[in-house]
Order: sequence, then C-alpha cells, then structure tokens
Amino acid sequence: MIRWLPLGDSALTLVFGDAIDPLVHGRILAVARRFREQPPRGVSEVVPAYTTLGVWFNPLERNAADLASELVEIAEEADGRADGQTDSREFVIPVHYDGPDLDEVASRLGITRDEVIRRHTATTYRVYLLGFVPGFAFLGLLDPSLELPRRSSPRLKVPAGSVAIAGRQTAVYPLDTPGGWHLLGRTDLTFFDPRRNPPALLGVGDAVRFEAIS
Repeated sequence: MIRWLPLGDSALTLVFGDAIDPLVHGRILAVARRFREQPPRGVSEVVPAYTTLGVWFNPLERNAADLASELVEIAEEADGRADGQTDSREFVIPVHYDGPDLDEVASRLGITRDEVIRRHTATTYRVYLLGFVPGFAFLGLLDPSLELPRRSSPRLKVPAGSVAIAGRQTAVYPLDTPGGWHLLGRTDLTFFDPRRNPPALLGVGDAVRFEAIS
C-alpha cells in the first residue's frame, strides 16, 4: 500500500516502505518516471529518496488531499506496469585507497587493508538519494561485512573526493565539508560543479562501482 503525508503547504510525500530495499526503490523510480513523463496537473517536481517520493505542486491550482488521492492511484498503476526501463547510468569511480581510516577500519573488522579494498570494490552500488550537500550521493548497499557505525567524533573538514563508508552505505564527499564517515580513499573526479549541466555527477538510480588505482 502506498500512503501519503503532507510536506509543508506545497508538497506531498508518497511512502512506499519503511526499509532500504532495491525492490522498493525500483518501484519509486518507476513512479517518478511516470510523473515526469506525464505530470499530473499542478505538479512541478518529483524527488525520489530511500523509501519515499517527494512531489511538489502549486497549492493555488490543486487541493492537497485531492491531488494526493490522484497521485496514489497513478502511482499504484505505474508501479504495476513497471517495465524495468529507467534513466540510470553506470559509473566506474577510480579510487586511491590511501584514506586515513583504512587501517582502523581493517583492524576493527579483523581483516587486512587489501581485503577491505577487495570487498568495497566487489559490489555494484545504487544511488538511493542525493542529499546532505549538493552532489552527495548515498550509495548502497554495502557488503554487510564492512558495516561500521559512524565515527564517534566527526571531522570538521573532509576533503572533496574522499571515499567513505558508514552503516550499510558508501559515498564520495563532493565538497569540503564536515563529516563522520570512515575515509577509505580518494578520487580525482569532480562530483559537483555548478557550471555543469546537471551540476551533480551522479543521479538517483545510477549504478556505481569503485576501482582501485595506484
């Protein structure tokens, strides 16, 4: 069952589940694609996330409750007819695995540095969400054997390009920002550039692999 929640006075949230799951996220992407190709009257933007789809609309044109009922009906129909077609792309991210937390991560997991790298590069990740800062893509799901909680003490500045893990997710910091994830390495790719169209390198639904380089 898809349910909805208000999100301020000009947006709604469609809720598809309560846990990160590739199948649930696939449903969300199918519905988002339907709304972009044939936007319901008054709808201006849709934003996929882990288990939800944000829908922005003009409150002067549409009543929220009426629109919500229409969105749920369309979403359930689009979900049922999902053909597997998406706008996703595939990326291979070259990484220098020389991060300041690599040795500590290996020690806490009871494996070698090389095994951390092997397991991190063995998975093809999905972009579940863009958030935190512009261009920050939350990638999952991480090999459960690499799962660690966030650092107990976040860093005040994590350099742009840092490749990191936390929980069941991995990411690349697109900008110099504070951060509490474990830093495994770095990449020279630019993940956010406001002069580029689109500014963010990765989009929700894209597939990402990491490749170790010297």
